Amino acid sequence: MQHRCGTDVLILGIMKIATYNVNGVNGRLPVLLRWSECANPDIVSLQELKSPNEKFPKGALKDAGYIGIWYGQKSWNGVAILSNKFEVEVISLSLPGNIEDEQSRYLEAMGNEILVCCLYLPSENPAPGPKFDYKLEWFKRLKKHAAQFQKEKERIIGWGF
Repeated sequence: MQHRCGTDVLILGIMKIATYNVNGVNGRLPVLLRWSECANPDIVSLQELKSPNEKFPKGALKDAGYIGIWYGQKSWNGVAILSNKFEVEVISLSLPGNIEDEQSRYLEAMGNEILVCCLYLPSENPAPGPKFDYKLEWFKRLKKHAAQFQKEKERIIGWGF
């Protein structure tokens, strides 16, 4: 459902889960903080951080009531899972299937017995070419990994484009 603050929000029982493509977490931090105050999600997945881990604004987000995990990358990509209700623990910092993939596009975390997956999909790229090949390979890995979801605990996937 579309929230009045302009993002997708999923409400499960009494838990509100949102996804937000921040497109530069440090440059858009004031906007993110206003949005989080307005939407007040229990869990939020962020995409396109465009920030290395050491420059992620954890202090400002903690002051706003959020704690979490993030997997950043300078200038590109980056994903985070935050909560204002409970701690989240890292399950995976990458999509399984390619140990050489250095793009920070996928993150799994467990919080309050809920497994949350945050992903930042590879963008449209011209075909043929290596970026397009990467995109197709990434989607194959995602499909294979997602097939496990039916066999395991419930998972929530936060997406970004």
